[in-house]
Amino acid sequence: MTEATQQRLGRMLVRAGVIDDLQLAEAMSGASGRSLPAVLEELGYATETRVAQALAEQMGLAFIDVGSYDVDPNVAVLVPQELMRKHLVMPIREENGELVVAMADPANIFAIDDLRIVTRKEIRAVVAVESELSIAIDRFTTSQTNVGEMLGDLEDSVRVSEGEDEADLGSNSAVAKLMNQIVTDAIRQGAGDIYIEPGEAEMRIRFRIDGVCQEMFTAPKRMQRQLISRLKITSNMDISERRIPLDGRFGVVLDGKSVDFRVATLPLVHGELAVLRLLRKDSIMMSLRDLGFLEQNMQRLLAALALPYGAILVTGPTGSGKSTTLYAAINETNDPKTNLITVEDPVEYRLSGLSQVHVNEKAGLTFAAALRSILRQDPDKVMIGEIRDKETGTIAIEAALTGHLVLSTLHTNDAPSALTRLTEMGIEPFLSASAITLVVAQRLARRLCSECKEEYTPDETALARVNFPFEPGRPPRLFRARGCKKCNGIGYKGRMGIHEVMSMSETLERLTVESASADEIARQAISEGMLTLREDGFSKVLAGQTSIEEILRVVV
Repeated sequence: MTEATQQRLGRMLVRAGVIDDLQLAEAMSGASGRSLPAVLEELGYATETRVAQALAEQMGLAFIDVGSYDVDPNVAVLVPQELMRKHLVMPIREENGELVVAMADPANIFAIDDLRIVTRKEIRAVVAVESELSIAIDRFTTSQTNVGEMLGDLEDSVRVSEGEDEADLGSNSAVAKLMNQIVTDAIRQGAGDIYIEPGEAEMRIRFRIDGVCQEMFTAPKRMQRQLISRLKITSNMDISERRIPLDGRFGVVLDGKSVDFRVATLPLVHGELAVLRLLRKDSIMMSLRDLGFLEQNMQRLLAALALPYGAILVTGPTGSGKSTTLYAAINETNDPKTNLITVEDPVEYRLSGLSQVHVNEKAGLTFAAALRSILRQDPDKVMIGEIRDKETGTIAIEAALTGHLVLSTLHTNDAPSALTRLTEMGIEPFLSASAITLVVAQRLARRLCSECKEEYTPDETALARVNFPFEPGRPPRLFRARGCKKCNGIGYKGRMGIHEVMSMSETLERLTVESASADEIARQAISEGMLTLREDGFSKVLAGQTSIEEILRVVV
């Protein structure tokens, strides 16, 4: 700060009652090129935080703790590093078309004008502690420099002939460092998937966080082949094969937590697409009660799991948490006295204490073949990753009828459709009706951020339009997403299950044997007390756990 700026800040602190005139004079005499807030803290007259808060109050601006604030990297890169350091400013987020900028001196009109010119956006200043802001700028610019150097080194390394583009892929190479950076960021940000996508002119990196894709950065197109090749080496895939889809996996340990990565590549027009699924072992050690089941649905599921035989099916689209629910069910029922074997493609989570079979169709070890073999091992419980065809389904259903508890997944939109889907596969309806004890359909919805969720009274017309249950003239108080530093301005943090649990009854068995439609089965199940996916979701909206908009996004 210039001497004039220091004097202006000092007079403001005197007016705010933080210091008096004598203390200001003493601090100014000892400043001589040093920051006034730092001198005041050294003298014991006021902390830097108190100075910044007083400045914010005097100017009618917000104060933020920039040290713990999750800065939006897509916004921070809008301002050159030199300009950040020159004016001690840092963009932290974009809100309502304005760029929110943390500043140590929000009265610096020259800094605000420079920011407006560079970003072409309106600027809204917030106040931050000077020393913390300086550290935050250093941390961010260092991180950007590291990624920039990786990209620069990688760009240099790919300036080789077409046949030599995998020349330098060692663990210390630029491409390896970039891969490590991507993996580390994904784990720490709680991503579920990483997408490395080839475009016509550039490569794009996206993370799927809480079920929603977010673009992280782009890189020159010529870097894409080396990055994919490095990924293939790490995942034990054929580096020379680019014409067909490939699968692989690898594992890392970060911050004391073990994470497995399931990798799949797919040849596209502009190169190979790579998708990395993050499999966190701690996520499958959850109990059923951690998954968001309502008490009614939980009791139905526990009753089915307590039976020594029968089939329990979990349905839903890809990425709806079916495997997590199956493993939670296993955790609920598994004990040393029972023999439990799983058949999966692939084995997503490798756990001790379980006998897990990895399907290998090229070698002839299909779901059906594996299931036939493991039934000779005298299992008490069998988990089948997915029922895909008539043969697998028939063996699973027959196993459930002959004294085994069978858990499996099926791709259908709701619980009643599971019965008609098995019939369409060619499985006799009377077998399905006798074997199946419970069907769970599920989706994953984002939880509202507990720090910033906003209470409001919804419009009755809007509630009626989506069939939300309420008493006319007395709309409920609900919550909606707002956004804060804890949730990166999204308004949601974490996910929860939305469930539809259908217990088989004599009437439902009869309808199944008669090949009734899914709609007829659904009507009967609802009359017997089944909550639909939407009803389950709306009950969680009423509980303040999520929003109407989120339920409508994930449930038809």
